[in-house]
Amino acid sequence: MRMTRLMKTFMLGTALSVTGLAVTACSQAENAADKAADTMADTMKDTAQKMTRKAMTYDTPGQTNDDHLYLEEVLGEKALAEVNGWNSRTLDRLTADPRFETMQADALEILNSKDKIPYVSYRGGEVHNFWQDANSVRGIWRKSTLDSYLSDNTAWETVIDFDKLAADEGKNWVYKGNTCLSPSYEHCIVNLSDGGKDAVVRREFNTKTKTWVEDGFVTEESKGTMSWVDEDHVVIGVDFGDGTMTDSGYPMVAKLWTRGTPLSEAVELGRGEQADVGYWPGAFEMADGSREIVISRSMTFYDSKTFWVPVEDGVPQTPVMFPIPEKSGLGSEFKGQVLLSVNEDWRGFKNGDLVSFAMADFMDDGKIENVTLVYSPDAKSSMNGYGVTKSKVLMSISTDVVSRAYAFDFDGEKWTREALDFPENGSVSIGATNDKEDVAFISSESFLTPDTLWTFNTDTMEKAAAKSLPSWFDASSMVAEQFFATSTDGTQVPYFVVHDKDIKMDGTNPTLLYGYGGFEISLNPSYSATRGKLWLENGGVYVLANIRGGGEYGPKWHQAGLKTERQKIYDDFIAVAESLIEKDITSPKHLGIEGGSNGGLLMGVMFTQRPDLFNAVICAVPLLDMLRYHKLLAGASWVGEYGDPDIAEERAFLETISPYHNIDPDADYPEVFFVTSTKDDRVHPAHARKVAKRMEDQGHDFLYYENIDGGHSAAANLKETAKRLALQHTYLMQKLKDGE
Repeated sequence: MRMTRLMKTFMLGTALSVTGLAVTACSQAENAADKAADTMADTMKDTAQKMTRKAMTYDTPGQTNDDHLYLEEVLGEKALAEVNGWNSRTLDRLTADPRFETMQADALEILNSKDKIPYVSYRGGEVHNFWQDANSVRGIWRKSTLDSYLSDNTAWETVIDFDKLAADEGKNWVYKGNTCLSPSYEHCIVNLSDGGKDAVVRREFNTKTKTWVEDGFVTEESKGTMSWVDEDHVVIGVDFGDGTMTDSGYPMVAKLWTRGTPLSEAVELGRGEQADVGYWPGAFEMADGSREIVISRSMTFYDSKTFWVPVEDGVPQTPVMFPIPEKSGLGSEFKGQVLLSVNEDWRGFKNGDLVSFAMADFMDDGKIENVTLVYSPDAKSSMNGYGVTKSKVLMSISTDVVSRAYAFDFDGEKWTREALDFPENGSVSIGATNDKEDVAFISSESFLTPDTLWTFNTDTMEKAAAKSLPSWFDASSMVAEQFFATSTDGTQVPYFVVHDKDIKMDGTNPTLLYGYGGFEISLNPSYSATRGKLWLENGGVYVLANIRGGGEYGPKWHQAGLKTERQKIYDDFIAVAESLIEKDITSPKHLGIEGGSNGGLLMGVMFTQRPDLFNAVICAVPLLDMLRYHKLLAGASWVGEYGDPDIAEERAFLETISPYHNIDPDADYPEVFFVTSTKDDRVHPAHARKVAKRMEDQGHDFLYYENIDGGHSAAANLKETAKRLALQHTYLMQKLKDGE
């Protein structure tokens, strides 16, 4: 188990060298070309200066700052009438394009393919997998033996068929994972969502009898968490009624629930405050298999206090706070050492280090005397993630966004590490691990090399290829390269470009630039069959920007763009776009951008601040009203990332970037494609709705597609995903290839 502050969520190659030419004589044509280039640069600079970072003032009918509040009524009749009208107009145009049907069929073939890698978890000698295809739209939870899984013809045994369950119960169930009690893994809590929302119903299931447990642990729909302490006890944080949820919409109270008793009689373990993000109970599993109750109180998305709750004779005692930094993440135990990632300087350790201490020592007197360094990144490196096994701790470490895998061990005094032999020049990710087993799963991939899933034995240190993806597109003529753009403050920002080797650098290549830039989430080289088939094979160029706000260079890379420093993130993305244009890889007429969620905010800022740079914008499940985001659904939980609109200084900055408040009636915007979901209970669909409506009020062109189901992914099943991908890529072809 890894207790974190809160439940958090592509290209590679050799950089091209730019040769300087000493020009001794220039023809008139060369002078004209230089002058044209200078004129274009001046025009772009002038446009950027004109897009002042000061919120617009709307004082005409239909353009006030608050006249679109009805769009925040998720199922409001008037709101849905707007949505249905926009959906119809968008679908009529895009589905009429003959490329749509082909792309939808190609995407569905890939998504439903039997050749997908069935990623698994390893539990007590069995592998468990969740699978979706054309015959299992909602999916099945299935299991097999490890030997069978490693064979060419795996014999799967169904645990739960979610299509059948939904049909039997007349529900729109979307599977959201399970938590099972080791070492038998017989007792499991299954999470079921109505249409893909974050809020779930929790039900106890017996994997041996394959039945729902009569009078077992069952909850009503709620955001929250539930973890096993033992067969007869769980710790739980859900909506217990009035006054038990935070302003962010997450649990504020933790309880210990005993089997056979109503939830109303569960024993309270503690509670946070209304303004907190959440109060998260969990069970910390010790090396001997025993479980200790641990609670993480998240005051913000990045600051938390963590408590151990001793239990004596079945009675919970007063919580004891861990003396660790508030910006840190408590991890698993390995050979008596608890792993701790620190995101601030502490006790001589640096922001970004991974350290360890003895859990037993802390439990003796509530103190942590000795802390040992596990791993410390340099300026170019960061830890992507780690997993604990019986014999080793496996870790992925990236340098300039390219990663390798390592095995760490503890000899009782210090940690040692050993580099593992996996494919280089791409991404190596630590997959499923189990601290009671030596069998682990590690993935390797790159932009042009399909995923391979490896088994790795941390006792024998031997690896074997378990499964691999087929090549869904012809990458033999393609290349992936890394470049660096210079941001406004001189920071070097890496980005990757994937393209056909024979493209002409004449500024006419249809190019899609993707970015995120938030919440310390790294974007690493990855193989996407749908991206390759629908975009690259059709002559598109794909670009991934590793801008600040992400975790590509550790916590500092993320923290550089927090709150009122956020313009740095947007300047980074603009620098990458301008670099692509300067290299003649593309031009504004052929450059499109895409991002979702926090990346959707990035898209909103881009088309309002620099509309001159882009001809297509896919703005998916976005935050766009940055003066009310904290009042919508889970928005209050992100104040630590964006700033608080109720604090004058932070509100003043948010006004300058909030897309909803910076749409200019006189600006020439690219046609934006908004994609969202009615069932998204994380980022409110009103963000996309309100900006679309304001653009409509002002006469700007846009497309809009709001899927009814799907939650924050904007798709509840593979059919819906294929449709969304086809819509988006048809739009990109129309804008960037056809030049509409």
